[in-house]
Amino acid sequence: MRGVPESHTGWTFLTNHARVLAAIAEDPTTRIRDIAARCRLTERAVQKIVSDLERDGYLTHTRRGRSNTYRVEDGTILRHPAESGLSVADLLALLVEHDTEHRDGLPAAQATANAES
Repeated sequence: MRGVPESHTGWTFLTNHARVLAAIAEDPTTRIRDIAARCRLTERAVQKIVSDLERDGYLTHTRRGRSNTYRVEDGTILRHPAESGLSVADLLALLVEHDTEHRDGLPAAQATANAES
């Protein structure tokens, strides 16, 4: 698991719901405690967010023994009227591109070009 950033005070551009959804999209078998550590939230807060996301159709889960496997419903549309027409998949694609750039130290397009050569 990549390092957890330092804590932050004040407002941020991404909501905790977006952070939790991105963590689940990256690893559908991730545990609540791991999401909490990554997103710097309490386990209880993550459980509430997962419940919200499931209730509103953005996420489903399958119980496997003592673990859950999550499924992000990519076709669902973002809730705010300003983002009407944008899907969860669109949001997650932006976040994956960001993570790729930070992991590889290259803009995504350059990283893709280097991988193809």
